Amino acid sequence: MKILIVGGVAGGMSAATRMRRLDEAAEIIVFERGHYVSFANCGLPYYVGGLIEDRSALLLQTPESLASRFRLDVRIDHEVTGIDRTARTVSVRDTVTGNVTTEGYDRLVLAAGATTRSVLPAGSSMPVHTLRTVDDVDQITALLTRSTGPGSAVTGPSATVAAVVIGAGFIGLEAVENLVLRGVHVTAVEFAGQVLGPLDPEMAAPVAAVLRAHGVDVRVDTSVRTAAAGRVRLSDDTDVAADLIIEATGVLPDTSLAAAAGLRIGESGAIWVDDTQRTSDPLIYAVGDGAEKIDAISGGPTRIAMAGLANRHGRAAADSIADSAGDGAAGALGVAVAAEPAFGVAIVGVFGTTVAMVGWSERRLLSAGRAHRVVHTHPSDHAGYYPGAEQMSVKLLIDAGTDAILGAQIVGGHGVDKRIDVIATAMAGGLTASALSRLELAYAPQYGSAKDPINQLGYVADNLAAGTTRSLQWHELAGALAAGETLVDVRTAGEFAAGSIPGAVNVPLDELRDRFGDLPTGPLVVHCQVGQRGHTAARLLSQLGREVRNLDGGYKTWAAGAAALAASPRAAVASVLPVSPVVPTPATERILA
Repeated sequence: MKILIVGGVAGGMSAATRMRRLDEAAEIIVFERGHYVSFANCGLPYYVGGLIEDRSALLLQTPESLASRFRLDVRIDHEVTGIDRTARTVSVRDTVTGNVTTEGYDRLVLAAGATTRSVLPAGSSMPVHTLRTVDDVDQITALLTRSTGPGSAVTGPSATVAAVVIGAGFIGLEAVENLVLRGVHVTAVEFAGQVLGPLDPEMAAPVAAVLRAHGVDVRVDTSVRTAAAGRVRLSDDTDVAADLIIEATGVLPDTSLAAAAGLRIGESGAIWVDDTQRTSDPLIYAVGDGAEKIDAISGGPTRIAMAGLANRHGRAAADSIADSAGDGAAGALGVAVAAEPAFGVAIVGVFGTTVAMVGWSERRLLSAGRAHRVVHTHPSDHAGYYPGAEQMSVKLLIDAGTDAILGAQIVGGHGVDKRIDVIATAMAGGLTASALSRLELAYAPQYGSAKDPINQLGYVADNLAAGTTRSLQWHELAGALAAGETLVDVRTAGEFAAGSIPGAVNVPLDELRDRFGDLPTGPLVVHCQVGQRGHTAARLLSQLGREVRNLDGGYKTWAAGAAALAASPRAAVASVLPVSPVVPTPATERILA
């Protein structure tokens, strides 16, 4: 069997090497339009920042090493320009010589990935870079080396080079961090009202605070108008210096070959595939960022650009091809297995802060009109009495009817990666939110707590499901107060003095039994710093006959939400239930930091 693979990075190379392991007799040719194959594109920003010093460490394989180990015919600098499905051939252009040849196939795998999405207006004369290929980082590091010296990861306030990063998503923030590590002054320009658009606003606000604390000029609700002569003009009528512009506004699936060949393009805009990665042509497969995935929450089509999924689906395509051959070829062992739906697990580090998410956000659930419950917690990564404990902010989204986990977001330091992976595994295994309370997880003081943050989420979820407690979200508070409910702050007098929600009445938890009779009549909302004492207060007051709800996540979550509203009222309000903008107190910024 002759198999052609278009694209030689994650998905394409996984398909090629898996196919060789399954069938030693197959002829496998890989076409890569770039000059490198099987490189670590997720590590590129860290080479720019100097954290990865050896460029060759990013080049995982070469055409020669792949030929030696896997007997693959890898042709770099070769671009597939067309597919003739009737003749079962592809047209290939040598990008160095310009020569065009034709190659036949028995099976074809499309792994061309995605294309960058440019938002720079016409008329801008400055060159713009991306962070997707080795050539990209070579150009960027050459510019930085000329301006700042060799690429060692050092910080300093006296930056001599200025950069504008357009887009403050996951890749954009990686670029921002690594440019700062090189001593570059960075302006991060984001069209949306917050950094990290997939997050909910109260979870993104602490990330923006971290960026600003490291000297990054964060501009939200802003776009680039023009770029010329070392200056970038922004939509807020300011202009900033820019020796370098990096565009990180996201990617679009590369469907050009597929569309020109008449293959079906899915609802998401990516190439339609069945659950074994086969396209609408049974001899052609598609994997990677250009191929459509199935969303695990909705069951509908979606686009997710993740290296892990690309590798998994490349392997699945090889299994499907081997299974479909049916020719009794010696060593052909592949069996087509239906691909699992995707949850969209993602993680990024920003100046020592880790941000991770899985599944749907509250914004997306609200947009879809899906009934849900929300849990915010702020646990430490390990036992508080053991040195070095770091607090994290956790948000869990739960189906209101079934108690299924719909998504999670975590922002913090150590331990975030561990917890998001546990939640993602629980979702894949079909565990309910309440079942998280019953998970048996490894515990020692330096690694966790006897009640792990995951268990704590389960306890809160179980209380909500059982009706043991009722909660109120930060963005619902203004409406509740406007309707006449009384807000009771059960923190200590010292905590209350350091920063409070306007209109709150301070009655410390330890005094609540003696003073509850002094509270105004009518419904109450109680809160503490992170929600735990608030829950205790709510249970006490409800047993004393009061109608009461606990402010989910306490003052810390409200402060983050208030900061998001202050930074971009239009965007933050549009992403949650309508509320009146609330200006945070001065103490809010200390809490976010």
